[in-house]
Amino acid sequence: MSQKSSDQLPLKGVRVIELGTLIAGPYAGALLAQFGAEVIKVEAPGGGDPLRKWRKLHDGTSLWWYTQSRNKKSITLDLKAEKAKAILRDLVRTADIVIENFRPGTLEKWGLGWEALSAVNPNLVMVRISGYGQTGPYRERPGFAAIAEAMGGLRYVTGEADRPPVRSGVSIGDTLASLYGVIGALMAMHHLKSNNGKGQFIDVALYEAVFGVMESLIPEYSMFKHVRERTGAALPGIVPSNTYPCKDGAYIIIAGNGDSIFKRLMEAIGRSDLACNPDLASNDGRVKQTQMLDDVIGDWTRQHSLDEALQLLEAADVPSGRIYTAADIDKDPHFRARGMLENHQLPDGQSVEFPGIIPKLSATPGKTQWLGPALGEHTEAVLASIGIDTDNFKKLRTEGVV
Repeated sequence: MSQKSSDQLPLKGVRVIELGTLIAGPYAGALLAQFGAEVIKVEAPGGGDPLRKWRKLHDGTSLWWYTQSRNKKSITLDLKAEKAKAILRDLVRTADIVIENFRPGTLEKWGLGWEALSAVNPNLVMVRISGYGQTGPYRERPGFAAIAEAMGGLRYVTGEADRPPVRSGVSIGDTLASLYGVIGALMAMHHLKSNNGKGQFIDVALYEAVFGVMESLIPEYSMFKHVRERTGAALPGIVPSNTYPCKDGAYIIIAGNGDSIFKRLMEAIGRSDLACNPDLASNDGRVKQTQMLDDVIGDWTRQHSLDEALQLLEAADVPSGRIYTAADIDKDPHFRARGMLENHQLPDGQSVEFPGIIPKLSATPGKTQWLGPALGEHTEAVLASIGIDTDNFKKLRTEGVV
């Protein structure tokens, strides 16, 4: 995919003020920044976003920071100072979107809540991400992705049946909430611009973002009092779909749950008798024979190395795959052909790869224009855009406001 100029980015001209730290709010800002929005990240003077120090560091800065904060402008404001609050309100007057992920009531305590900010900008769209939402009996509780994934139902169904629930290896609750926040912001902007609407806020709760992707969990309980349990690598009620051991000690994932796919899978592993069995022609019949079918497939995979099994199943047009590590991703030609591994230079010239940008728009794709900035790198320039000259900026810095 060819690179486009910044003038062709789809969110060019959209100004976003990003408040908050770590993942849920900032990842929403990252998605907007990757598609051309001017995202102004407000950080506390001195330390800034704690994400700057999370996980693997290079010269004292997190590699996670560099990728999640690409294309953002960093400014510092001490939002507990009255002059900083006045500056923020002036910035909000020029903004289209504000993103925040503080505990509900925090911005209101500072005089910067929805009522205050929408008063200075009636067309404002505000994304508010929190653990439990802006209303309800749990609204004031601190919320993190791990807790949200448990409350939303995901943690209970993840893991082996005979072991305690486990979490995924990433903060999926945060990123799901970010996606809902971005979707909500874009819908609100469309309503504002196309339906003669007005500004509004989007209330995203981490636990609801997880709960929203839990498929038929609640209808099945409501009608049948069925509580879905942990089933390891299998996908309950959808057969066959599991992870199977290979001869070389590796594992292969096989998704043969489509009716026609199931027939091709059975033919490929030499079980024409099962391919033609009318009792197994549809999923509801196969569910009754889950263990038998898993045993049959597992017996076959144990006779082949991972590469052999993948080659045979690919020839039969059966969805299958290896379980990728970071090293597998790095050497996979498809990731590179799709532009999903981008090479960039850190401030000291060190070369490093970062994830590519998704989704892929055919005419106006997103792009990485710069990596996560130094703390406060853009403060003076951004404040100049709202009329704060060099002398006043120096005074604000001396006072510790910025």
